[in-house]
Amino acid sequence: MSCTSTPIMLRELGEMAEEDFRPLSEETSSFCLATEARSGPQVIQPFPRSPKLIRRTGAISPKPSEQLPVWLEDLKKEKKRTESHLESIKKRQANLNTSSEAMKQHVQECYEELHMALQEDEKAVLDMIEQDCRETNSKLNRILQDWNQHLGLLQKHISTMQSAQQSPTEAIKELFPEDFTLTSCRKKLDPAEEQIKMNEEKIQKLMKVLRNISKDLKAQLQRKSLLLDSSNVAIDKLTCHKQIKVTSEGRSMSLSAEEHCVPNDPLRFDQLYCALGSVAFKSGQHYWEVDVHCCPSWAVGVAYGSLQRRGRDKAAKLGRNRCSWSLEFQDGHLLAWHNDRHVALLVTAARAAPNRVGVFVKYQKGRVVFYDADTMRTLQEFSATQTAVFDRAHHQFTEPLYPAFRFFSPRDKHTGHHHMEICDLGLF
Repeated sequence: MSCTSTPIMLRELGEMAEEDFRPLSEETSSFCLATEARSGPQVIQPFPRSPKLIRRTGAISPKPSEQLPVWLEDLKKEKKRTESHLESIKKRQANLNTSSEAMKQHVQECYEELHMALQEDEKAVLDMIEQDCRETNSKLNRILQDWNQHLGLLQKHISTMQSAQQSPTEAIKELFPEDFTLTSCRKKLDPAEEQIKMNEEKIQKLMKVLRNISKDLKAQLQRKSLLLDSSNVAIDKLTCHKQIKVTSEGRSMSLSAEEHCVPNDPLRFDQLYCALGSVAFKSGQHYWEVDVHCCPSWAVGVAYGSLQRRGRDKAAKLGRNRCSWSLEFQDGHLLAWHNDRHVALLVTAARAAPNRVGVFVKYQKGRVVFYDADTMRTLQEFSATQTAVFDRAHHQFTEPLYPAFRFFSPRDKHTGHHHMEICDLGLF
């Protein structure tokens, strides 16, 4: 190709490009004019819209008259669903009333059995007292009859003597036998007569037994409401100090003299003989009991999971921080602890330290109560309405609560008696 032909070819190519570009410019101009006429002079659309966008923006909404059948069908379906749901609620309500009546009947039967047992026992006791009274009365009647006879004889002798005072001596001899003496007219008192009385000693024993039964019954009736909130508490083996041995079911533990071969877990107490429960309480009401009668010194309570597990300082000890609440018995002293403050509880022969400790938690109210589970005597309550000793006490719980347990360091080598057990309340 020669050099003279090159300009000609470039000119032809430019004219072709000009022709190809002109229709596009005209199409663009017409589209911009249409857009301006439709939307006003403010909107400028330099390029044509995509066919998909044009179809979407240009779609015509269905008319209300066309939508009415669809809406009507949807409303009918909703009406049918609502009617079905109402029937379900009414059925549940009817079943609720039926179940409630059945429950009331069962409760009444249980209380009637209690009433019958008490009435039968009351009748038996009253009959026993009545029988004792009749027998005693019969004995006293025989004695009264004997003494009445003696009184009659005395009156006869007196009358005879009064008449004899007016009679001659020969007549007096006829009225009284020769061996008559005043000594024969005297009746000796029988010491056995003083022993004829009702068996008061037996009645006193009976009254003492009845008072104990009444006290135990009241305690059990109070315990009944707590047992309805009883929880299945178990010990978390991962939290136990290495010298604490836990049974397979996790409901009993004892302190041994040697450490067990267990892994070093960050949840484990490394210095204090402590353990926590396996399940945390985040809401509701919960009750459990711990048998401590085989342990000379112990602590039972609740704690947050954030309780420190390392070391022996207050942050790890039950009741010595804001993360735990405890009841402890040590060196003959019964103490309630929280936030490193304590209350000393009275321990006497009549009010001994508990053999079983009941623990009640009402999470939403921030309440912890310790009971003597044998007598249901309240030992200590922690709540928002606490005494001045716990003036920094909590108003509500801020973390899940775990049951907590602690053995104190034994003062002798006989550690086999350091034993605690979570009581089986028989409701699981």
